Amino acid sequence: MDLRPLRPYTWALALGLLVPASWVLFLLLGEDVVVFLVSGLAIVPLAWFLGLATEEWGKHAGPGVGGLLNATFGNATELIIAIFALAGGLPEVVKASLSGSIIGNVLFVLGLSMLIGGFRHKTQTFSREASGIQVTMLVVAVISLVMPALYVLSTRNPTGLILEEMSLGIAGMLLVAYVLGLLFSLRTHRDIFNPISEVAEEPRWTLRFALVVLVVATGFVAIESELLVGSLASAQRSLGLTKLFIGVIIIAIVGNAAEHGSAVLMAWRNKMELSVAIATTSTTQIALFVAPILVFVSLLTPKVMTLDFEIFELAAIALSAAVFGAVVSDGRSNWYEGALLVIVYAVIAVAFLFHPE
Repeated sequence: MDLRPLRPYTWALALGLLVPASWVLFLLLGEDVVVFLVSGLAIVPLAWFLGLATEEWGKHAGPGVGGLLNATFGNATELIIAIFALAGGLPEVVKASLSGSIIGNVLFVLGLSMLIGGFRHKTQTFSREASGIQVTMLVVAVISLVMPALYVLSTRNPTGLILEEMSLGIAGMLLVAYVLGLLFSLRTHRDIFNPISEVAEEPRWTLRFALVVLVVATGFVAIESELLVGSLASAQRSLGLTKLFIGVIIIAIVGNAAEHGSAVLMAWRNKMELSVAIATTSTTQIALFVAPILVFVSLLTPKVMTLDFEIFELAAIALSAAVFGAVVSDGRSNWYEGALLVIVYAVIAVAFLFHPE
């Protein structure tokens, strides 16, 4: 296989050495905190290649199919990690990581992008209409997640079976909203999300090479995810952290690491439109696609995952959505707004650090 297309990504290949390193450490130490940390770091370059391969495949398939591929596989890393966590009987960790991904994307990723981009460019602009639609989609997701929690709070003796059935019904409606969103953004109103040009970018990889990288990266992500989830309990004991904090902050950051880098890089290049799109699309995809898919996947596991999120998580998501809506309402950003978003994320992270299990 010709590896020349990978030469520009030597940094990711170098970090990829952590993959075999995590295997060796697992054989020597078992499910240890060191394995947790190394496997988590190893997922970062794998997620980067996974996203890159999907992007290159999309270039060969054309703009319409390419957009669908990017939308479908955009959060493949988080989905794979979550599936292994569900298989390990850790639905609460999965829900925490979903919450963390939403909070992290709208506060940390977008905030850091605005901060870094604002250092180089005094004011940056992006589409108010496109970001407004993403805000609406996020609000729909927040409402959908709040209703099961309200059921539990308003019912003296909440029935687990009813909660599961309610979660399945809401998950189905969220998937409908996601599919309609794809139709809206990729077909009927594609001019809103692609306002500048419809000129297709030339692929740098062959289709065969892109597919090989996609398959290999997905396989390695699955292996590393199993190591990460398997050593989570040991990491929790050694680091003195709750599963809630590990899910909301650590696993969420690992799962979104590739997108973090892409969004910040686009902002630095004054492509704020694309930077905001990366952060917001990933957020709504987690809420409207990944979360409901995992509800249905959990039917195959011993413990069904419901959409009854912890109140602390729901409050953090709702507040993040409110701040996000306020910041993107004018279609302009600067470094100070970015700093404020990062500070809000830090405040929430500290609160989760001290929140009991």
